[in-house]
Amino acid sequence: MSSNVHLSGKKLYDRYCQVRQCSQQLTLPLSPEDMVVQSMADSSPAKWHLGHTTWFFETFLLRGHDTSYTVFDPDYAYLFNSYYESCGQRQPRLQRGHLTRPPLADIFAYRDYVDGNMRRLLLSEPAASLADLVRLGLAHEEQHQELLLMDILHLFAQSPLRPVYDPSWPQAQLGRVGHFRRIDGGLIDIGAADCVFSFDNENPRHKVWLQPYAISDRLVTNSEWLSFMAADGYRRPELWLSDGWSLVQSQGWQAPLYWQQRGTEWQQMGLSGVQPVVADAPVQHVSFFEADAFARWAGARLPTEAEWENAAIAGVLEQSDEVAWQWTASAYLGYPGFRPADSAVGEYNGKFMSGQMVLRGGAGVTPAGHSRPSYRNFFRPEQRWMFSGVRLARDVERDQTLAHFEIRFAADVVLGLTAEQKNLPPIYFYDAAGSELFELICRQPEYYLTRTETALLESIGHTIASFIPADSVLIEFGSGASEKTRLLLSAAPQIKSYVPIDISGDTLRAAAARLAQDYPDLEVVPLLGDFSQTLCLPKSLPRRPHVGFFPGSTVGNFDHGEIVLLLGSLCRFLGESSFLIVGVDLVKDRTTLLEAYDDRAGATARFNKNLLTRINRALAGNFDITAFDHLAHWNEEQSRIEMYLVSRAVQSVSVAGRQFSFGQGERLHTENSHKFTVDGFLGLARRAGWNLYQQWISAAPEFAIFCLSAQALDPPNPSSAR
Repeated sequence: MSSNVHLSGKKLYDRYCQVRQCSQQLTLPLSPEDMVVQSMADSSPAKWHLGHTTWFFETFLLRGHDTSYTVFDPDYAYLFNSYYESCGQRQPRLQRGHLTRPPLADIFAYRDYVDGNMRRLLLSEPAASLADLVRLGLAHEEQHQELLLMDILHLFAQSPLRPVYDPSWPQAQLGRVGHFRRIDGGLIDIGAADCVFSFDNENPRHKVWLQPYAISDRLVTNSEWLSFMAADGYRRPELWLSDGWSLVQSQGWQAPLYWQQRGTEWQQMGLSGVQPVVADAPVQHVSFFEADAFARWAGARLPTEAEWENAAIAGVLEQSDEVAWQWTASAYLGYPGFRPADSAVGEYNGKFMSGQMVLRGGAGVTPAGHSRPSYRNFFRPEQRWMFSGVRLARDVERDQTLAHFEIRFAADVVLGLTAEQKNLPPIYFYDAAGSELFELICRQPEYYLTRTETALLESIGHTIASFIPADSVLIEFGSGASEKTRLLLSAAPQIKSYVPIDISGDTLRAAAARLAQDYPDLEVVPLLGDFSQTLCLPKSLPRRPHVGFFPGSTVGNFDHGEIVLLLGSLCRFLGESSFLIVGVDLVKDRTTLLEAYDDRAGATARFNKNLLTRINRALAGNFDITAFDHLAHWNEEQSRIEMYLVSRAVQSVSVAGRQFSFGQGERLHTENSHKFTVDGFLGLARRAGWNLYQQWISAAPEFAIFCLSAQALDPPNPSSAR
């Protein structure tokens, strides 16, 4: 424990009341019968949690620091001691569910009695050492609040009635799959820093050397876990540690805890009851052994706790402490120089430093403010009733210069090729060869999008320039060769800085060099990265008004839900006074669309197949490029062009040391290109926080350019321009 901030007795007491009341509020949905049952050896009855946390304050605060205090009931020291050997004998853990007496009313009376005496003690302005002990007791009770919810879920899952704890319990946040972020490593400090409170096992702060590594910015999803299951992940001993494989066999593990299959649908028991497994939600309730096996299957590994803490402090982790605790590859041991306290509270953490693994972060059941980057949770590797999830990491060679989107290439390809509908993320189209092929596509007579959008931009360039603020920063998402950008730069000399963002380093550097030469007064700041992920502008860039540029109808590569998330992310990235100029292809006749994505010269087919060439080169693949055909398909129901590579025959392909089978005619999905109506796209933009400022629509084949504003502004011309 450590403290560097003195709290007054009143402030400390207010905090005490808040935590204590929260514990009792968590029991409101429970019946007295719910609160007495113990569903397994690792869990405890809710009634016992209420008694034990009260015993902690009675034993370590009142009995030790208030000479006038009278114990509520001497028998409670035996009933509610957990594991403190120095505090005497106790009820065996396996028999906590046998305690039908004292009745629940007596437990609440016990809490009221202790709370009243704690009020008197805390309002007497305790010494700083006592304040530290109170904070430990409050953190201890918050841990038991989380344990209470874990134990109730496990108890309810044993009932054939599948009772619901809280039908309005919030669902885990949805979103995209994680992407790997490179971190350089080096000599870092980990452990508790300057904070009001920390557990003793977070200390002492010390230095750790980290090799360069990559860590996923989000947690593994249910969809990814279903792919692992479909790939026989629970039946392949080569993926498992020996002890884990023994558990898989002896306990018949086939899926995460609380999953059950009803026909072809997987369902999951949660605090809100039984619900369908949501593909885009993070997987939860998996053991260390399962997490480790999944990581090995995905061509990755679990991060060490030092890597996790370093990444959390660097701000690259999403879903860090609000969804599920994350397993690490680190055994739970004391830090160099760790010494438990000499008193009974020294038994709090140190005695468990054997046979356990560290989890980091926090979960949806963790009390707000309870976690911090240095927090060390720990469980045995086979346990999975807690809210535990998975974050992946990868090794990175010291001299590796690839950006994070290249680092995750292997994992994404393996995951895509093991999915029920084989797929590859379209962002990997754009290596140097792919970028050149796309420029070739744009010159094909059938590909109307580029020439139509360019002509429209030429006609409205000065109109757009009229509302671009002075000294603006133009930020282009997916800049490519930056050819269309010149139309804006020439029309709006008030633009002082240009930030092209692209995932092809070669294309980005070449385009930036040409623009810097042709526009000598323009500051060109290229940013290598995936614009659909979290981005940060260089700190050297002055604070100026931001104008986003998103041409080419690239937004159509995303599904509607993803578009809302993406546009919302861009809105926050650009800022509250920003504009976004976005090109959008509109719905039109099927023939025009199919010819645009399957040109007679075969440029699109070569572009599509280049993805296989890139896999062969980067991931030791052996795709026979001639054994696949390019296919463009118009999905009328979804209003989108779908691109596939179709296997000509039954074949087996090796990628990254893994074998993948293709049937004759089997499709490998590589890209979607959604087409929109004006009202349909604007509806998505408004959901993401944007307002329409002005719009322009070309003659047939119709293409739209929208100017969106982060603020609700009156448009200069309320009518649509054509």
